[in-house]
Amino acid sequence: MQTILGATGIIGKEIAKNLTHYTNQIRLVSRNPKKVNENDELMSADLTVKDQVFQAVKGSEVIYLTVGLPYQLHIWQSTWPVIMQNVIDACKEHKAKLVFFDNVYMYGKVDGWMTELTSVQPVSNKGEVRAKIAEMLMNEVDKGVLKALIARAADFYGPDTPLSVVSVTVFENMAKGKSAQWLVNDKVKHSFTYTPDAGKATALLGNTDHAYNQIWHLPSDHNVLTGKEFIEQAAIAFNKDPKYMVVGKWLIKMMGIFNRDLKENIEMLYQNDSDYLFDSTKFDKTFPFEKVSYQEGIKLTADWYLTKK
Repeated sequence: MQTILGATGIIGKEIAKNLTHYTNQIRLVSRNPKKVNENDELMSADLTVKDQVFQAVKGSEVIYLTVGLPYQLHIWQSTWPVIMQNVIDACKEHKAKLVFFDNVYMYGKVDGWMTELTSVQPVSNKGEVRAKIAEMLMNEVDKGVLKALIARAADFYGPDTPLSVVSVTVFENMAKGKSAQWLVNDKVKHSFTYTPDAGKATALLGNTDHAYNQIWHLPSDHNVLTGKEFIEQAAIAFNKDPKYMVVGKWLIKMMGIFNRDLKENIEMLYQNDSDYLFDSTKFDKTFPFEKVSYQEGIKLTADWYLTKK
């Protein structure tokens, strides 16, 4: 049995699709789980309740923690450590391996490429939360009482990825015939991880014994585009003019007065004002994996939006 905690998000769904290559026993856990594969076992659970987490983990060989919380700092600060501790304790009790799907907030502002060896120096409150829960996990690994790995991704893009910023600012706008938008600076390069690649690679890591007890950056195209270049590729895919506007920090801050989600994103804008470069060389050299290029991924994402219309 392999179990996904937080199975209703895009990464949980993509992992579930790919786990069928390794097992026919897949358990999907969330508050309101839905089947991805015909034979999936569904279990409803609140991951902040220890007994429910223990029941969800019971009988599993591998656990994938992919839960997404509302993008509000006070919820992250109060809830993430509780969930992580519950999952760690349950995996230790039931002798399950743990795969934690993570982001790069804990690195803070990085000059150059982010790698698995990049120093943990968060410059945001949300980054401090991510650093804390990653440390909780790796401390158990270092003590030899838990077999686990961390799989990290850059910002997302891909089909059916509604929580991706570029889904809203680029793909949705273009699909509706509107001008695209780009945050802060369209002249700097910004890495993205294609969500189907992220799910496929995370399932592969979870089923590779020598991948455990370390951190992995998930495969992402190294031919990183600027915001302008990304939008130009999207325009080609939609067969539209590459019209767009750059949304500056001052406007985001002003709009944040009236929009809670935008307000919560303000502390993360450091990721948009200079190059944001995500390096997956370690994974690329270890696994024979054909990752999707930006040109192909943008086209596939645009095609999904065009089909959805």
